[in-house]
Amino acid sequence: MKPKIDKFVLAIIGVVLLAYFVPQWGSSASRIPLNQIGSIGISMIFFFYGLKLSPEQIKTGLKNWKLHLLVQSSTFLIFPLIVLLFYPFMQSAQGQTVWLAFLFLAALPSTVSSSVVMVSIAKGNLPAAIFNASISGLIGIVITPLWMGLFMQHSAGDFNLGGIYLKLITEILLPVTIGVILQRYWGKFAREYSRYLTLFDKTIILLIIYKSFAESFSENVFSSVDAMDLLLISVAATVLFYVVYFLTGYLSDRLGFSEEDRITVQFCGSKKSLVHGTVFSKILFQHMASVGIMLLPLMLFHAIQIFIVSVVAAKLSARKKT
Repeated sequence: MKPKIDKFVLAIIGVVLLAYFVPQWGSSASRIPLNQIGSIGISMIFFFYGLKLSPEQIKTGLKNWKLHLLVQSSTFLIFPLIVLLFYPFMQSAQGQTVWLAFLFLAALPSTVSSSVVMVSIAKGNLPAAIFNASISGLIGIVITPLWMGLFMQHSAGDFNLGGIYLKLITEILLPVTIGVILQRYWGKFAREYSRYLTLFDKTIILLIIYKSFAESFSENVFSSVDAMDLLLISVAATVLFYVVYFLTGYLSDRLGFSEEDRITVQFCGSKKSLVHGTVFSKILFQHMASVGIMLLPLMLFHAIQIFIVSVVAAKLSARKKT
């Protein structure tokens, strides 16, 4: 089964190119209120996320606690600790910025839709995947800013953890809560039109990516990043993925997990959410000109994880049919 090129990855490349050639629409001097549109869009994304978040599925999912603990430990502990190992080697200003971007990648929640889809294709534990993908985003609202706050307070004097949590609560947690409350009334609508809501999510993400890269290109932030740097960042992102992927597989075997559970742990515990990363970057790095660089490893990692996991899922699916 030949893996297909993810259309969203192609759309991201197109948006970055648009930001390079037409940065004026997303610059700080632009009259187009992209910041306000992005903020409203973020709240709508997480409102719909709350509508689709089933309390019954969360209650049922709590039973398999060892699997959930391993997935969330991989997502919020193993990933950042691996990146932390390389902190002493980053001496230059550019090196520290790239390292901080990798820490941001490592501290993010797992993906939702792609994890569930890939686990389904590979015939893994689908209910556990749905639970972990859903709960990961909520945990990330608390954990991701804490990880970043440990280092950004030294590099950014205006990093205000209290103000960041206030924005996360008002723009993300409050809409999610309202969505969960209204789920009994509009949950069926959200599930029925899930395809269109996903398209809305991706549109807002592309808008935020355009805004971030347009500002970075306007400020010549990428002037010090050449083709070799891009190659090294891509290699580092690939190595990071494989280290976590095989480590979660090894730990699953040591804990005596079934093949279905191991698939879920590896697929959910090795992936990072571009949706949450783009949203969090708008809040965490709102006063930084280098937002584009902060998103660069994440976007490369997103493309890499989609490609590798789709190949693995296709092979597992074919093997289980024979």
